[in-house]
Amino acid sequence: MPAHVIDSLFFKDLFGTAPMRAVFDDIALLQKWLDYEAALARAEAAVGVIPPAAADAITRAARAENIDTDAIKRGVDKTVHPLVALIWELSRQCDGDAGRYVHWGATTQDVMDTAIILQLKDAYPIFEQTLDALIDALTTLARAHRDTPMAGRTHGQQALPITFGFKVAVWLAELRRHRVRLAEGKPRLLIGEFGGAVGTLASVSEHGFAIQERLMAELGLNVPEIAWHTARDHIAEFATHLAMIGATLAKIAHEIIDLQKIEFGEVEEPFELGKVGSSTMPQKRNPMLCEAILTLARLTRGHATTAVDAMFHEHERDWSSFQMEWAFLPELCIMTHGALDLTLRVVSGLVVYPDNMRRNLDISGGTLLSERVMLALGAHIGRQDAHDVIYEAAMHAFEHREPFADVLKRDPRVTAHLSDDTIEALLDPVQYTGLAAAYVDRVAGTD
Repeated sequence: MPAHVIDSLFFKDLFGTAPMRAVFDDIALLQKWLDYEAALARAEAAVGVIPPAAADAITRAARAENIDTDAIKRGVDKTVHPLVALIWELSRQCDGDAGRYVHWGATTQDVMDTAIILQLKDAYPIFEQTLDALIDALTTLARAHRDTPMAGRTHGQQALPITFGFKVAVWLAELRRHRVRLAEGKPRLLIGEFGGAVGTLASVSEHGFAIQERLMAELGLNVPEIAWHTARDHIAEFATHLAMIGATLAKIAHEIIDLQKIEFGEVEEPFELGKVGSSTMPQKRNPMLCEAILTLARLTRGHATTAVDAMFHEHERDWSSFQMEWAFLPELCIMTHGALDLTLRVVSGLVVYPDNMRRNLDISGGTLLSERVMLALGAHIGRQDAHDVIYEAAMHAFEHREPFADVLKRDPRVTAHLSDDTIEALLDPVQYTGLAAAYVDRVAGTD
């Protein structure tokens, strides 16, 4: 029975997705190890280090279905080594004496490191596809609500009017930057490893660079500039990028949770009959998807710290740090993609309530437009004096629960310069969204 939620029969699809779980499946990892050994044999045969017939035999044998996984498990338990048992099993499966050439000139960490990178190579298009789909969904949402007015809030309080499209465009621009970061980091991440015992390729030095280049070409990876057994900055960069993506998704989810509160009622995550918010309160329409996104973001955030900690190595190899990646990278990738997939589901089906947004613009009794009135008055008496006058009026309106317009119309310092009609016009929130719509056009384009 699985001991982790990402593999749980019940919870796995709240904590990840099937495509990303498949990338980090044990059999998939086994095949990556075998792919490395087969590609290494072919590369070495091409430069004359091992016989071509041996490379052919190793390639034929290097299929996960040929390998006794129970034997590997017993071998790991006995040797406390992750790869020796695989080398034994692969050698045993080879025809003739080809098995003696398995793993020639390599060290275990070459295989383990490259297998992880091959898994991340498979994970990349899954991330890219879902991130692109989310960006498209946010683009559509921003355009649809380019001109939908709502209250902008700072410090948790209403501040000035914006449009909902403007809010979404901020999310969109941030996710696009994450997409660029992910693309820019790809060539730095997808680098294989073939360095031998201490990274110098001493065992095959005459042919070392040629083998390395052919091996990486076989695997579709970039050639390392130098051995990176103890240099994990590219792993830490990738982990940090994913943690940042998760943080943005959490911000979006938290915003939707806030705006879905009955007191706001401005948006709602997708709902259909059958979705239950509470086992005891039938009326509840809880933002369960958004809460799941927040859970995933919080769980994955710490992996960025772990990845940075895993950069600390001693000398030319140090497994006390390197092995950390076997634990945190699968979980980080699976949970981050789970958060992306859930966010795509939320954004694609988000219910927006423009009438409630408009209603909430008036909830402060007009004080939302204090800045606009202050600037209009400031044109006559100076900005700072106008600030003081409007501050007094706004505080009076709030504390006495009076309409802001009524307070302004009674103040001779205001009415000496602004007519009642001007005051009413200045307090129209729809007319004071600034360049919100233009920003939507800049970020999301136009239909």
